[in-house]
Amino acid sequence: MIHITLPDGDIKRFDTPPTGYDLALSISEGLARESVALELDGRLVDLMTPIETDSRVRIITTRDPEGLEIMRHSAAHVMAQAVLRLYPAARLTIGPVIEDGFYYDIDMPPVSEEDLGKIEEEMRRIVAAKLPIRRREVSKAEALAFYRDEPYKLEMLEELDDGTISFYEQDGFTDLCRGPHVPHTGFVRAFKLTKVSGAYWRADQNRAQLQRIYGTAFFDKKALKAHLAFIEEAKRRNHRKIGLAMDLFSFHEEAPGMPFFHAKGMEIWNALLAYWREEHRRAGYVETKTPIMLRRVLWERSGHWENYRENMYTSSVDDEDYAIKPMNCPGGMLLYRTRHHSYKDLPLRQAEIGLVHRHEMSGVLSGLFRVRAFHQDDAHIFMRPDQIQEEILGVLRLVERIYSTFGLGFHLELSTRPEKSIGTDDQWRQATDGLENALKAYGRPYKINEGDGAFYGPKIDVHIRDALKRTWQCGTIQLDMSLPERFDLHYIGSDNERHRPIMIHRVIYGSIERFLGILIEHFAGRFPLWMAPVQAVVLPINDSLIPFAGGLRQQLEAAGLRCEVDSRSESLNRKVREAQLAYTPLILTVGQREQADGTVSVRTLDGAVRHGVPVAEFIDRAQKKIQGRFMDADIWSD
Repeated sequence: MIHITLPDGDIKRFDTPPTGYDLALSISEGLARESVALELDGRLVDLMTPIETDSRVRIITTRDPEGLEIMRHSAAHVMAQAVLRLYPAARLTIGPVIEDGFYYDIDMPPVSEEDLGKIEEEMRRIVAAKLPIRRREVSKAEALAFYRDEPYKLEMLEELDDGTISFYEQDGFTDLCRGPHVPHTGFVRAFKLTKVSGAYWRADQNRAQLQRIYGTAFFDKKALKAHLAFIEEAKRRNHRKIGLAMDLFSFHEEAPGMPFFHAKGMEIWNALLAYWREEHRRAGYVETKTPIMLRRVLWERSGHWENYRENMYTSSVDDEDYAIKPMNCPGGMLLYRTRHHSYKDLPLRQAEIGLVHRHEMSGVLSGLFRVRAFHQDDAHIFMRPDQIQEEILGVLRLVERIYSTFGLGFHLELSTRPEKSIGTDDQWRQATDGLENALKAYGRPYKINEGDGAFYGPKIDVHIRDALKRTWQCGTIQLDMSLPERFDLHYIGSDNERHRPIMIHRVIYGSIERFLGILIEHFAGRFPLWMAPVQAVVLPINDSLIPFAGGLRQQLEAAGLRCEVDSRSESLNRKVREAQLAYTPLILTVGQREQADGTVSVRTLDGAVRHGVPVAEFIDRAQKKIQGRFMDADIWSD
């Protein structure tokens, strides 16, 4: 008798070992139809796996996140089978599930968009056939013999331990895989191949270049349609496309991965930093600045030379090694050491907008999201152990104030001691308790990531959520027990003895370049008025009004508005359209009547127009919107 315990505590009894499908069918036919796989005593296995001993079982269905991931893995196999039908000489490598889809790296001729359509057609035939997907286990020797003509699979097999190897088969197609998979190909009900790109085998530029075909799949067409609409909206918001249209930044082959900010991009940049400085002054921070290049001996002391050397740019000066800083922290240690500190001086909150450089592989560079030169809004807080909770709370409150200004939601994750770490058990307990107590006092839910902290201390990661509900890890709050030790930092306590300070590393914007890229996509170029690079553009309807428009611009600039005059000999409609394409929030049209009355006609990006607005009223409304750092650019709303 086999006893199977379900998640609700119900126990099913079978005289002979049932498969997962048998178990599901014993509950209902509808459940059996939607069952994808099993969680058998904590392991995910195929639905047709026999349950041979008393076990705890959860049936994975099409409604479960694990079910979607398993189906997408099967979709990658369906795509690989379709490719081999169309390109018999192709050689398969790996085909993992990724966020929102899957890909497969294949050694084959370059693939075009038209080719993706052909592959999709073949996939539809495979799905319609509802081909059973079966697991087969063989010895390593048998697997090597089977793949004797497949160099990529052979290389992967050679790296595996001796023992049982699992294959998955569907109608003559076989792939090396751990599984599990859906019962048959018909579960891949709605899919789309989204793009193709080049990729090197094992990410090694000296190895073969492969075709990486991306796709996504869902259990129903409605979900697929919504996802594809999301992708189109994300493309529309692409920060590189909008950055070009708004003339914000560019990249040049003379400095790969290092952005050039144009004048309008700098206006947004300066607005972000002005706000940052204002909030940090309010929160009791002082701003500091450290050199961009420091001697090797410093990086050896901090541990970066040993552990981060391959990501650092170096140089030689006067026959001595230097490195361009990849992080601001070691310079902050030197600043702390420039004077003696008493327990009464703490906490000491030092903030720095530091330019750092890290050597990223060229293949991972991605607009402003992944660059080699960027600015971090670092801060280093030095404190006594009894100040941990209050300082963490202060950072969390600052994080909330800043992110809410941009309309960004966020969630928190606490990462605890990893297997490899430094420091005593007591230090880790004190640091982790300090972070957790602060999170509890803060009152927002948080997730714990066991063992995912930095080697030198636990941390809180802040994941922001943008207008498309995408999440980005920007802010982080880390307790460090390593650098104060390495740099022999201390303060004099109330007992007149030397004590080691506790240190917090924290960023809020993170990489300012990346944060700006996120904001461009979050606002889709329609920045709040206080951030807009050009807040107003004046359009004279004919050349005789250009002097009046110029005087109006001077008046607006004197009031603190960023303003331009479009005096080109183009039609008014064209100038309006181009101002809208540049996402200029306030478009002011002036004619003879406006000149005579001292008014402007104001057009906003939603297409609404107000005529006869007195210039003084317009300035007053715009100033209030800017000074209050409101989320929108509508000067008529409160």
